[in-house]
Amino acid sequence: MRIVVIGAGAAGFFAAIRAAEVGPEHTVTILEATREPLSKVRISGGGRCNVTHHCFDPAELIGNYPRGQKELRGPFATFQPSDTVAFFERQGIRLKTEADGRMFPITDSSETIIDCLLSVARARGVDLQLEKRVTAISRAGASESHSFAIGLARGDSIFADRVMLATGSSRQGYRLAESLGHSIVPCVPSLFTFKIQDERLRDLAGISFDTVELRLETESKPDYRAVGPLLITHWGVSGPAVLKLSAFAARPLHDCRYHATLHVNFLGSESIETAYDALVNHKQRYARRQIRTSSPHALPKRYWARIAAKSGVSETNIWANCAKSVMQRMAQELTEASFAISGKGIFKEEFVTAGGIALTEIDFRTMQSRVCPGLYAGGEILDIDGVTGGFNFQSAWTTGWIAGSHMVRFDTT
Repeated sequence: MRIVVIGAGAAGFFAAIRAAEVGPEHTVTILEATREPLSKVRISGGGRCNVTHHCFDPAELIGNYPRGQKELRGPFATFQPSDTVAFFERQGIRLKTEADGRMFPITDSSETIIDCLLSVARARGVDLQLEKRVTAISRAGASESHSFAIGLARGDSIFADRVMLATGSSRQGYRLAESLGHSIVPCVPSLFTFKIQDERLRDLAGISFDTVELRLETESKPDYRAVGPLLITHWGVSGPAVLKLSAFAARPLHDCRYHATLHVNFLGSESIETAYDALVNHKQRYARRQIRTSSPHALPKRYWARIAAKSGVSETNIWANCAKSVMQRMAQELTEASFAISGKGIFKEEFVTAGGIALTEIDFRTMQSRVCPGLYAGGEILDIDGVTGGFNFQSAWTTGWIAGSHMVRFDTT
């Protein structure tokens, strides 16, 4: 039996490696349109490769996927981050966990992961063919001994018994899936930063906040919320909390052309009343200190000075002269600041999309197509995406592993 995996990314490699392991008597081939396999692995994590996330409870893990939560519950019970860690450890690759839960190779180099996958694939006899762009897939004729005919850009053809689509967010991959009867959920960007032009943020690029509470107000309901670190950039705001909002609200933001309102509580979960009380107490204790340089809250000094100025405090004003109305404005700026989002930026080179093959058309017990027996799919070609932190790679490893485990079987019912 011949198994062909289209796409040499994380999901494709894992599927091919697993298929070759389970069915060593079969021929396993990976077709990659470019010269460079595992290109997304190479740039992930700034070149360090964020392999997965230190979250070993499937029920908790699925909460990091705006799309695909229900469908991934079963697959994660079969193959989850601890299995990913174990796989690489069996190859002599140790992973480390950072404070935020992200897991990287201890070498801090994506080449470690790439070399590992290439080496394992070679050892198991996987045939990796580069610069092989697939232009068409069709059911082979009744007289053919194989199930699929795969057309290549240079006019050649390859025949296969099982085919897996692991083409990421490639438009050609979606066209191939459609040609075999699949529905494609339109793709929109996910994981991006917010463009904000506001005097409160001007010239403050690089300032960060450890824990803020964000509420995103779009034309749709309900609002979206996230808690986590925030970073001020030259063009607006970024950081884990912003990226999480962008993922969960990917479609509403696309529909409103990335014009929305971002509400920020710079004090995390503190209420406006608590913030105001802290200002009153600070005034009583430090009456002679200048307001712009003396804050009752653990905020970056430059942002506190900006809030004070926004609230009407001059450079020489001291706390003893701070009016109640001024403190009320500062409390509101601290806990209920509103910013107009005017567009989106990108998150480094790690472009992620929401959209792809409709999830109802895939059997997640095997990753086999429900509309085209013998066809499998995994990774980003599916309408699944995760927040930043290694979750997108984990869904690729998992869906690839499950597909590879089942492609070697003859049952396509």
